[in-house]
Amino acid sequence: MTRRRLSYAGVALAVPVTVPYVRYSTRSAHWFIGQAIKALVDASGVAKEQIDGLCLSSFSLAPDTAVGVTGHLGLSPRWLDHVPTGGASGVMCLRRAARAVQAGDADIVACVGADTNHVDSFRQTLGSFSNFARDASYPYGGGGPNSVFAFITAHYMRSYGARREDFGRICVAQRSNALGNANALFKKGLTLQEYMAARPVSDPLHLFDCVMPCAGADAFLVMRQERARDLGLAHVLIHGAIERHNAYAEDPVMLQGGWRQDRDDLYAQAGVQPAALDFVQTYDDYPVIVMMQFEDLGLCDKGEGPAFVRSHTMTFDGSFPNNTSGGQLSAGQAGAAGGFLGMVEAIRQLTGQAGQRAVPGAQLGLVAGFGMVAYDRCLCTGAVILGRPA
Repeated sequence: MTRRRLSYAGVALAVPVTVPYVRYSTRSAHWFIGQAIKALVDASGVAKEQIDGLCLSSFSLAPDTAVGVTGHLGLSPRWLDHVPTGGASGVMCLRRAARAVQAGDADIVACVGADTNHVDSFRQTLGSFSNFARDASYPYGGGGPNSVFAFITAHYMRSYGARREDFGRICVAQRSNALGNANALFKKGLTLQEYMAARPVSDPLHLFDCVMPCAGADAFLVMRQERARDLGLAHVLIHGAIERHNAYAEDPVMLQGGWRQDRDDLYAQAGVQPAALDFVQTYDDYPVIVMMQFEDLGLCDKGEGPAFVRSHTMTFDGSFPNNTSGGQLSAGQAGAAGGFLGMVEAIRQLTGQAGQRAVPGAQLGLVAGFGMVAYDRCLCTGAVILGRPA
């Protein structure tokens, strides 16, 4: 593998904002994107005209793309990107924005993930998600990710001896974290007994294994560290970042993700080992994927995910803080904004904005992304290590 010529040194992330999630909305994706841009302007003191870069991810924006949004919102960026990678889009928008800032193609980039959710929007998304979904799965009743991830979860359980209780530990810990997050849709605690007794959805998945689709947006700004300092903005720095697409295509059913191929590069960029991380924000559309990330990011060996969750407490104040906002399983999945949830939470944790769910003394955190489901796997993975300035 060719070694990258340029690190991400000197690039800052700042101003994490959330447009509050709602279960259903009659407003368009444009509205949520506009609210996110307004929140960035209000929180940063940066005029809208000074935002000269935009990196956007949204499923429900179609038929528009990012360029249509510029006209709708009165933006005039000199650098623009539209990243349709779903749950991996937060990491991938960050990587592209960081390179644009380093090259001088933009000074301040707004990275935004946003989607609406109305009564019929999920069905519409399923029917037009991809040619494969349209032609080979949706017409035959494979209408959505629950059946796909039931297939993946069952295969993982057979392969490594995971039990439902192991996935339940992930979900229960995240619900506890969500109780400290005002933006989370779930406001009530969850016990392991309640998790186990929940109604089945698609065997072996039950209700609390599945995210709740909703509407909302998450966003942040990317700029040079000097600019963040001049603006007086609390910020974090990029220590390393990776992405991979269509990894391990030879596996009959997904048991590992692209993080595994590139994790050595990630930690080498950051100059740390996994034990140095104070928290992780894993992509959590289903708990089996969280467990795979623990393994494939090198936090434990392949197949040791079940033992890992049995031996750690994953709350914000536990031995291994994971998804300290509650993650999508307890905050909600606002479409492509789900790929940004971990990013904005990591920035909050490292800039003293996490409130009562703050990880004590956090200096370094990892955010992982995962997206674009096919029949037996997802195609996109990414991860970034972020840290407080020295």
